[in-house]
Amino acid sequence: MTVESCAGTYQRRWWTLGVLSLALIAVSLDNMVLNVALPTIQAELGASASELIWMVDAYIVVFASLLLVMGFLGDRFGRALAMRVGLVIFGGASLAAAYAGTATELIAWRALMGVGSALIATASLSMVTAIFPREERGRAIGIWAGVNALGIGAGPVIGGVMLEHFWWGSVFLLNVPVVLVALAVGILLLPESRDPERRPLDLPGFVLSTAVVSTLVYALIEAPNRGWGNPLVLGAFAAALVLGGGFAWWERRIPHPLVEFGFFRRRRFSIGVTAVGLASFALFGTLFAFTQFLQFVQGYGPLEAGVRLIPISLGVMVGAGGADRLARRYGTQRVVAAGLALLGVLLASFLAWGPSTDYWVVGATFFAMAYAMGCVMAPATDAVMGAVPQERAGVATAMNTVSRMVAGALGAAVTGSVLFTIYGSRVAAATVGLPADLAAAARDSVGAAMQVAAALPPEAGRVLGIAAGEAFVDAVGLASLVGSAIALLGSALVGRLMPARHQVLEEGTGSEPAVLGGGAARDG
Repeated sequence: MTVESCAGTYQRRWWTLGVLSLALIAVSLDNMVLNVALPTIQAELGASASELIWMVDAYIVVFASLLLVMGFLGDRFGRALAMRVGLVIFGGASLAAAYAGTATELIAWRALMGVGSALIATASLSMVTAIFPREERGRAIGIWAGVNALGIGAGPVIGGVMLEHFWWGSVFLLNVPVVLVALAVGILLLPESRDPERRPLDLPGFVLSTAVVSTLVYALIEAPNRGWGNPLVLGAFAAALVLGGGFAWWERRIPHPLVEFGFFRRRRFSIGVTAVGLASFALFGTLFAFTQFLQFVQGYGPLEAGVRLIPISLGVMVGAGGADRLARRYGTQRVVAAGLALLGVLLASFLAWGPSTDYWVVGATFFAMAYAMGCVMAPATDAVMGAVPQERAGVATAMNTVSRMVAGALGAAVTGSVLFTIYGSRVAAATVGLPADLAAAARDSVGAAMQVAAALPPEAGRVLGIAAGEAFVDAVGLASLVGSAIALLGSALVGRLMPARHQVLEEGTGSEPAVLGGGAARDG
């Protein structure tokens, strides 16, 4: 049963969007819940610091590296089928992770969850593109993006509640009923769609693309911890560069490539992907610092901090949900450029923060930043998806998501390195006179500094705690200028180069599509 041949299913497209959103909630919720549960998991399983890191990173590396492959498989064999297989893998791995007996087992199940998530993520957005007509697609993508943000914002809160009442495995068990409901309802509501051309499998392209992305993401993850000049990190970056060159060479010489580089000659596609990547770099570079600021500097507990991060989720929902209406009125170009500009200004405003900054300022800034992000992500994603043939929606989704993830990882790596370098230099004076191991720990992170301060005599601990908090806030303000500059640069780029109107797709991939006139065809 296909979208084209089943009008009844197509007419229930808004209900179908609900199923796709439910599947997406399970994925986004799980990743945020895990961050809250890590301290408990460490205590229960006796996990080392390295194992804790890989509980998070194993998922990220597998998910990112398989996106292009899974997007192609969904296009070729059916996106509804890909969604169902992804849900089964994700739900089964979640169930197994809940009862993992060792840290190694949990890491393995998290990696398998990344496989399922890659199928879900690529299938969900490509199905939105397939079942919604052009005039409704922007609104649908805005809802899709907003629901994704709902899971991100609710994750820390739900994780905190679950850990207060149940054992650590419950945070993974939570996924199972959501997956079962999505599978059951999806049988009735998910229409099948696929590429009618049924392109042959590009096995060398599969292998090369997986190797490129996994190697690059691994290097970005390890760089802040090992150092940018570490031989392993440099080797991983070099390998990613060589593999990327090999991948591009291979894809350009075969008749049915995994990635059609001709898409990038369409400015709505290339600038849309770039906008998504630059926004992700700018925001995710400092996002990881927010929880540390709330917990270690302002003294909130994990659940309290999670509740105070909810404005981020609400901001993305409101921004993404209303972006289509703004884009129809003012044009995609103006809305995306304005969103990036607002994001850049708000990131620079961190320079005015202090350790005792009132929460109403913090919460309002979180909301406004997330709102700006929603105004970028939803219309830019709509531009990307509208610039490629519908039958290639899965690969286009994957390319857009890879851009977002790699740029986000790069932003976290670069901004994080700048942040911790500045923090270490600014807190150094307060660690003079401490034993060498304690001084090194205090200079390493604000969390470690607060632990050291708690173990010192009251007055010495108070002095170190104040110094560490001030140093961290100063470092966040200065490091955020990196993301601010990137966002403002992106705003100028989008304002100059992105076409403001939806474009008719032509056959092939070589030429720029023609621009449509008229109200319904406008992105503005």
